[in-house]
Amino acid sequence: MSVSPPSPRFPSLNALKAFEAAARLGGFAPAAEELHVTSGAVAAQIKSLEQEIGAALFVRQARGVRLTPLGQRALQGFVAAFDVLGDAVRDLRRDAAPQKVHVAALPALAQLWLAPRLPAVRDRLEGVDISVTALERPPNLKRVPFDLCLFYDSKPLRDRVRLAEDELLPVCTPEMARTLANPQDLKEAVCLTDTAWAADWTAWAEEAMPGEGFAPRGPVFSLYALALQEALSGAGVLMSRRSLVAPHLASGALVAPFAKTVPAGEAISLWLLPSAHRGSAAEQVMEALTAMAGDPTA
Repeated sequence: MSVSPPSPRFPSLNALKAFEAAARLGGFAPAAEELHVTSGAVAAQIKSLEQEIGAALFVRQARGVRLTPLGQRALQGFVAAFDVLGDAVRDLRRDAAPQKVHVAALPALAQLWLAPRLPAVRDRLEGVDISVTALERPPNLKRVPFDLCLFYDSKPLRDRVRLAEDELLPVCTPEMARTLANPQDLKEAVCLTDTAWAADWTAWAEEAMPGEGFAPRGPVFSLYALALQEALSGAGVLMSRRSLVAPHLASGALVAPFAKTVPAGEAISLWLLPSAHRGSAAEQVMEALTAMAGDPTA
């Protein structure tokens, strides 16, 4: 009679991913956002893992969770393991499709900065297949299958290329501009606002008309491209970022009714993992976009 005792079962990979993400990011909610699942799913996966190993990895508190000493000791090993796994998966994807490049970009940058430049990039890099996914926040490139990130960034970092130091300025159609003699006239104008950048109006007004407590009156949009389209149709004055409206300023479809501009405090930045292979398609796309960054008509 042969003896074949059951082998110990390896914990679920999803449970291990949930633990690593929650431990690295400091909570179940940010882990859920990164893994594109619910907080409840992360909690259930971690509970299952704790039951399987017979020990707690997190202390649950009213205001969140914190790692137990066991969880603290395990964290670095799992981060390193998933880093290696991520590298292996990226190498596999790249070797299987070396000409594919997947870009994660802020929606406004994807629509208004990147999309106009993509035809020129494809002409320059024949055969490179570029995909774009719009995201509100930069992903962790070690954990997701993206090659490049294109987002606004407030801090210069060594591994990121700052493509444009942006600035704020109100823009509108030439017809509407004729009704605006000075910044104070904006108090009676329809002002178009993007929800993500509502503070841009305040930043500009504090320098253009200090001490007046200006608050824009008008519709608010969750998509910057929609607010821009409204400005182009003559519906109001948009607090713009120059890099996103440059083609319309160059064509004359929009004008800046006032000379005052204010630094946005953020730059359009592009980055890829430092471990990316030299000469890869992703690096070629990054170099092409960097070279095209200064073209206001793109």
